[in-house]
Amino acid sequence: MQPPVTLGRLVRQARDRLAAGGIDTAALDARLLVTAAAGLDPSRAVLEPDLAIEAGAVANATGFIGRRLGGEPVGRILGRREFWGLELALSRETLEPRADTERLVEAVLAWCDETGGRQRALRFADIGTGSGAIAIALLSELPQALALAVDIAPGALATARGNALRCGVGERFLAARADLAAAIAPGCDFLVSNPPYISTREAAGLSTEVAGHDPALALFAGPEGLDAYAAMLPQGRRVLGRFAPFFMEIGAAQAEAVSRLARDVGFEDIEVFQDLGGRDRVVRARCVAK
Repeated sequence: MQPPVTLGRLVRQARDRLAAGGIDTAALDARLLVTAAAGLDPSRAVLEPDLAIEAGAVANATGFIGRRLGGEPVGRILGRREFWGLELALSRETLEPRADTERLVEAVLAWCDETGGRQRALRFADIGTGSGAIAIALLSELPQALALAVDIAPGALATARGNALRCGVGERFLAARADLAAAIAPGCDFLVSNPPYISTREAAGLSTEVAGHDPALALFAGPEGLDAYAAMLPQGRRVLGRFAPFFMEIGAAQAEAVSRLARDVGFEDIEVFQDLGGRDRVVRARCVAK
């Protein structure tokens, strides 16, 4: 009679397979995938390594590990991803939110802290909301705020609505289908966006995890990666009042170009913020003379 497969053993086997396949995050990925396959919290891999795992869960784990070795991201396999401490569902029409985008949330919250605090009844729009990650994270920190989340993809909006409800901010999360900021009316206290910003020339160099699983509509923005900024900055300039900022995530080499586009349409006060790796990550543009 074969001895039972234990949780610890299964995690170790998965880790070794992933490491042999060149996965840099093999230990973490193995723990997340194996426990998910068994319907367990990831902490139990550490707390209960001798827990016996049923054959069905072992088969599920084997399938998950095979998909990971094929280049599928953990978040896509599990159908969810953590962002800002919140668990968000993913779908085919949403990007998988990355940790770098938390810098965008931090920049907005720092501005809130500097200009009257987080308890104000702020109104903002999240342009190209995707999974709703940015808007939901901000609503979790701004208890009186109301977000208008816009996206051109109906599937993304449905996913975002569901995420907002599960995260407890659904009553303050309004979803609307629109192309960038074209349908936003004046009156927002700020705008925020993580738009498509990868140039089409970079497509061939993207990893399988990105190119094979994130929607192209949310990735690519013309030959320079600037098409979305060029379209939405004039729209933002039209709807934002004096001192109301527009926060945008950017690619690491795009700060100068995006700043120039902002100035060209009348934004005067431009500031660039770096991420933890020292790379340019966020541009904030404001009108001071409107």
